[in-house]
Amino acid sequence: MARSWTPSSWTAYPAAQQPDWPDHAGLDRALKHIASYPPLVFAGEARSLQSSLAKVAAGNAFLLQAGDCAESFEEFSANNIREKLRVILQMAVVLTYSMGVPVVKVGRMAGQFAKPRSSPTEKVGDLEIPSFRGHIVNDPTPTEAARMPDPERLVQAYHQSASTLNLLRAFTKGGFADLNRVHAWTQEFVASSPEGQRYESLAAEIERALLFMRACGIDTENTSALHEVDVFTSHEALILGYEEALTRQDSLTGGWYDCSAHMLWIGERTRQMDGAHIEFLRGVGNPVGCKIGPGTDPEWVLELCQVLNPARVPGRLTLISRMGADKVEDELRPLLRAVHDAGHPVVWACDPMHGNTYATPSGRKTRHLDTIIGEIAGFVRAHKAEGTWPGGIHIELTGDDVTECLGGADDLGNDDLDDRYETVCDPRLNGRQSLDLAFRVAELIRANGI
Repeated sequence: MARSWTPSSWTAYPAAQQPDWPDHAGLDRALKHIASYPPLVFAGEARSLQSSLAKVAAGNAFLLQAGDCAESFEEFSANNIREKLRVILQMAVVLTYSMGVPVVKVGRMAGQFAKPRSSPTEKVGDLEIPSFRGHIVNDPTPTEAARMPDPERLVQAYHQSASTLNLLRAFTKGGFADLNRVHAWTQEFVASSPEGQRYESLAAEIERALLFMRACGIDTENTSALHEVDVFTSHEALILGYEEALTRQDSLTGGWYDCSAHMLWIGERTRQMDGAHIEFLRGVGNPVGCKIGPGTDPEWVLELCQVLNPARVPGRLTLISRMGADKVEDELRPLLRAVHDAGHPVVWACDPMHGNTYATPSGRKTRHLDTIIGEIAGFVRAHKAEGTWPGGIHIELTGDDVTECLGGADDLGNDDLDDRYETVCDPRLNGRQSLDLAFRVAELIRANGI
């Protein structure tokens, strides 16, 4: 018999990666404020995303989930959001035109503030202080006072998410995403690169196609699909008090939805079957995801599918593999086979970032573009071997011209990392590297005849 669920039933289960809030009264006040605020997204939007993801699960669309490793309070601006969106739109155009299927666009934004940590504390000199858990919890400055979890940051995260969503909706529906502007999306530092020149060539082909459609009498000016796009939001559902405060009952269906984002996912460190994160997400109506790392047992994945999607609704569950380039093919194939044979209609996406992170001799965390693409290649090969659809990619990127990941057309090396290493947590692809990756992903899928 299925156990009952409420938005607060997670509190009866062990909750990993939760901050040690020193001010419990302040935490209660902050969460009550957030619970009284309007929802950030609406249940109908979440259902729309789930319908789109159902097409991905059926092999008729591709998921592009991309954005910041961790959003920052300090680098929040309209320009920052626009440039991130621009890169996502460029990648989506490349993938759509090259693969011939719709691309479902989901941003890691408007809520991706919290980060899990391998240890609750870190050593700074002789001092042991709380680890930085993202701007929603504390400040990255390495002092004891700055690292103290502050509940007011939860409220600030809500307001920044609301502002980000407002801008996203304005950009995606107000002309910025118009396919006629495909040339205008090219940033200066991308246009000067080989990937940028390749993109310009593709943009010219799209313009010729639009001219041909007009010449054939098709009214391209009043076809909304050519002028507007849907970009949904997602983040890791890590701070469960915040997620509960934004969980609302839908007036149309009576179901509960976490209205902090359209899609939520569970990370590798919080996917305990008897834990609070799976308990919370099993009860919300949003599309949900779960990261799957190396060593994962097929029987465990089947149990996860049953717990998070017992009704086997297509598009409800996305499994995001993060195996490492050298392990993905062998590790993934048994999971693909088990899920397919059991008839679970999941979306399979590849996170090629987190399994390929390493520290340089100087202590900088980085990733190499060739290794990132190597994991995607193994992901595609595994799907080809099992006769399943490599449904998407899950990428950490920025619109800024950073030097955080190695390789790419600029052949960034260890000595370049200090030039513009700006992330508050993990290294991100820059615009040139992201565009290169989009072209190479499309080529991989076409070359494998999937």
